[in-house]
Amino acid sequence: MRERRAILIVLDGVGVGAAPDADHYGDAGANTLAHVAEAVGGLSLPHLARWGLGNVAAIRGLPRVPAPVAAFGRMHERAAGKDSTTGHWELAGLILTRPFPTYPHGFPPEVIAAFERAIGRRILGNRAASGTAILAELGEEHLRTGRPIVYTSADSVFQIAAHEAVIPLPELRRMGEIARRLLQGEHAVARVILRPFAGEPGAFYRTPDRHDLALPPPAPTLLDAVVAAGGSVHAIGKVAELFAGRGISRSRPTAGNADGIAAVGEALATAPPGIVFANLVDFDTLYGHRNDPAGFGAALAAFDRALPDLARSLRPGDLLLLTADHGNDPTTPGTDHTREAVPLLVAGPGLRTGVDLGVRETFADVAATIAAWLGVSWSGPGESFLSALAT
Repeated sequence: MRERRAILIVLDGVGVGAAPDADHYGDAGANTLAHVAEAVGGLSLPHLARWGLGNVAAIRGLPRVPAPVAAFGRMHERAAGKDSTTGHWELAGLILTRPFPTYPHGFPPEVIAAFERAIGRRILGNRAASGTAILAELGEEHLRTGRPIVYTSADSVFQIAAHEAVIPLPELRRMGEIARRLLQGEHAVARVILRPFAGEPGAFYRTPDRHDLALPPPAPTLLDAVVAAGGSVHAIGKVAELFAGRGISRSRPTAGNADGIAAVGEALATAPPGIVFANLVDFDTLYGHRNDPAGFGAALAAFDRALPDLARSLRPGDLLLLTADHGNDPTTPGTDHTREAVPLLVAGPGLRTGVDLGVRETFADVAATIAAWLGVSWSGPGESFLSALAT
């Protein structure tokens, strides 16, 4: 690893405008950052502006600066889909050739029947829905019957919601593992997501004990290559779950953005050579999916305030990359992810600043660049932009 580290921070759901094929996903006109900025009367993100975020896209409140302190660009996703798993895998150099299955009309009877037999209970729901809305609708019936709530979204997910007083966490985890074993082959969804909740009718709330059971990547990723070369992959947030633990040396789950930012700071102080791969989930989970542009803007401002401390913690040999995995425009009528381009901001001690990295045609360019930075042999997809950063 030559005493080098790559710090990859994914701002979950922070898209910068509809991808060229967004109309195929019903997302024509989506633009997470620009629409959040318009909804709140302009964003004040002075540090991200200095890094060049306003040079990536037209965003109210963010000027286009003449000399950004980072390299800047935007990326398109090559794989089909707009879910977290597909996006994170492509960032790690694995481009899916077939999209994960989705179930806009609910799961077929044979899937639900097999699940009900295996868990010994009937279920409620079985449709695409907002997680908070379906709790409000079916939570009271769940309390009365003990039947878990199963639902999905525009993403490839099988979600199981249960009140912690009705189905304790170990039992919910058992149900998730059963679902993961059943959902293979043509029904191999990207993730089974466990959604425990608490509270009373009219005031249900999701607890922080969410757990994702993802499919393992079907081929090696850059994470596997780094570990095989003797490096470390320090996963923060939901990253380890998205890779089903593959290619992960250490995992630090988090309870939201503030905890994730703190975990990145801890890793910058202690992590050995290799990759620090972090996901900051609140933009997506708390604000994008809940159509809350004001909350989204406040979360961006909180990250902006933390950025200088993170930058000051970088050592010689560190490469910091800020990007996203998809969009989640909170101003659209729906509550699902949006097919968008994502920002790319790159900095590190001794690297060139103000470099326009252009429009990258795949997220896998990040994997190729990190491989080149760490000196790891990598024959996967993507084109490194490391040469553009050399001084």
